[in-house]
Amino acid sequence: MKKPELLMPAGSLDVLKTAVVYGADAVYIGGEAFGLRAKAHNFSLADMRIGAAFAHSRGVKVYVTANILAHNQDLSGVEEYFHQLKDVKPDGLIISDPGVFDLARKVLPEVEVHISTQANNTNYGTYLFWHRLGAKRVVSARELSLEEIRQIRGQIPEDMEIETFVHGAMCISYSGRCLLSNFFTGRDANQGACTHPCRWKYAIMEETRPGEYMPVYENDRGTFIFNSKDLCMVEHIPRLCEAGIDSFKVEGRMKTALYVATVARAYRRAIDDFWKGPEVFRENLEWYKEEIGKCTNREFTTGFFFGKPGSDAHIYANSTYVKNYTYLGTVESVDARGLACLEQKNKFSAGETIEVMKPDGRNLTGIVKGIWNEDGESQDSAPHARQVLYVDLDTEIEEFDILRRKEV
Repeated sequence: MKKPELLMPAGSLDVLKTAVVYGADAVYIGGEAFGLRAKAHNFSLADMRIGAAFAHSRGVKVYVTANILAHNQDLSGVEEYFHQLKDVKPDGLIISDPGVFDLARKVLPEVEVHISTQANNTNYGTYLFWHRLGAKRVVSARELSLEEIRQIRGQIPEDMEIETFVHGAMCISYSGRCLLSNFFTGRDANQGACTHPCRWKYAIMEETRPGEYMPVYENDRGTFIFNSKDLCMVEHIPRLCEAGIDSFKVEGRMKTALYVATVARAYRRAIDDFWKGPEVFRENLEWYKEEIGKCTNREFTTGFFFGKPGSDAHIYANSTYVKNYTYLGTVESVDARGLACLEQKNKFSAGETIEVMKPDGRNLTGIVKGIWNEDGESQDSAPHARQVLYVDLDTEIEEFDILRRKEV
């Protein structure tokens, strides 16, 4: 076995830094075009350069997504974009379209190409095909079982890498190639503009009775017939490692820093513990599961890894998230007075008890003793999003610590 890479998503520069500090071996990001998350904040070229430099200074790789299914009008822009990426110095490009693949090999021949899950990578023949063309890595389709991945590992060259999603949202459509969003709203999922209609509530309307909506019932729990649970494989790290997967990928380029930090820290410790010994992993298993449960999710499933999912892999009653903690902010610096400087994300108040989440795995409890704005004026609370604040906490505080509040 080779120790797998932990690959985390980042939709902004702040989240990239969080992923790096909280345990990622690599991060994947998107520019302002040609990726499949157009609604994410995404990176300007300047931020990509800063982010790549930050990651590389800490030994973390950066992969850039260019995984749209391109149309004719996209190709000239893609080629120009690849020329611009030369200054970023990415470690890899994530691509699904053969035309885009050829452009990447032409413009950035020194950069690894990784084949996106969008390319429908379900068999070892596909892996061998891409390997012959020069791809370093293929991202397996989410529809593969663990046994199928193990079989692929046995049929491909040792230097070819398998990347597999192990955590995050599941797409209702095969390998993520969905037409629902385009049909309903004109926003194409394959061009990065998905509106996630799989999370909507549906009803039936009979052709001769327009306007008369009849509910769809799988059972008495509701009508969210496409709404999948989220994937979570943290308790199955040993089996994932034994299958020969090279990179454990977490979905979520539109997620917050709290989500990315929580998931990265739990998977980092789980992987490292298993490498120390299976008994260490077993001893700490409940900690991984407990910590993962603290981030926003839609309930969990193991997806296709152990066979085709049944009806229990879906949520029929609603499309809401399980939210146990609220993200208050990430500490950007600590001044000479010991006050934590941060950009506030959600409201909190003086006198409140909150939790300080640390990259090393500790969770400390602290009371907010005081809050001041940039002008040095005291505030009883922090009600305005994105306000820069200075906070006095009665506990140890450092740069990159995350403040969160447990919800009752």
